[in-house]
Amino acid sequence: MDKLKRYLIFLVGLFINSLGVSFVTKANLGTSPISSIPYVLSLNFPFTLGNFTIFFSVLLILLQLLILRKNFKLEHILQIPISIAFGYFIDFTMVLLKDMNPQLYGIKIFVLLAGCFILGFGVYLEVLADVAMLPGESFVRAVCVTWKFEFGVTKIVFDVSMSVIAAILSFAFAQQLNGIREGTLIAALLVGYIARTIGKIVTAINSKEQQEVHNMEELKMKHI
Repeated sequence: MDKLKRYLIFLVGLFINSLGVSFVTKANLGTSPISSIPYVLSLNFPFTLGNFTIFFSVLLILLQLLILRKNFKLEHILQIPISIAFGYFIDFTMVLLKDMNPQLYGIKIFVLLAGCFILGFGVYLEVLADVAMLPGESFVRAVCVTWKFEFGVTKIVFDVSMSVIAAILSFAFAQQLNGIREGTLIAALLVGYIARTIGKIVTAINSKEQQEVHNMEELKMKHI
């Protein structure tokens, strides 16, 4: 896969990722763990979810610089324009979904699950492109590389920590729990699983197609 195609896939994945975040948020059952702090802040200050996503992403990039030090490479700077694009994508998709305001709990769950699937597909495309990582995942990787932690466990600890900090901020600013609900937990459990499942399905389909092509070529050779 050439580099231009990979960057295009990553950009599409980034937009789909933002659409998934907006779907999950519009379900009004909480938001994804990585977006929980920006979302809580957006509920209490005159900046959008996308704006706070950019601010928070820059903070994570600075923390990576402190953690990695001499191992912080030029490629990590690429996270800044990616974060800006992601933030604006979130605001754009939130505007697209401005009329979505489910009232019935069953509809909220449906919107939440749809958002998880969309978000999982976006994550799969970003992994497939293998161009760069969003600051959240890149921060987790920096911690793992520096202190030799296992990525999966560290990612879970990171997501839980983001949700707990968001809950503390919500109580501090609004004296109640806003933006963190059961949807946050559901998104944390489902998104990674969906991304992995899509990857396995696509790999299986590609393997089957390659096998069929191979069989056809063998059949043609027998008739020559």
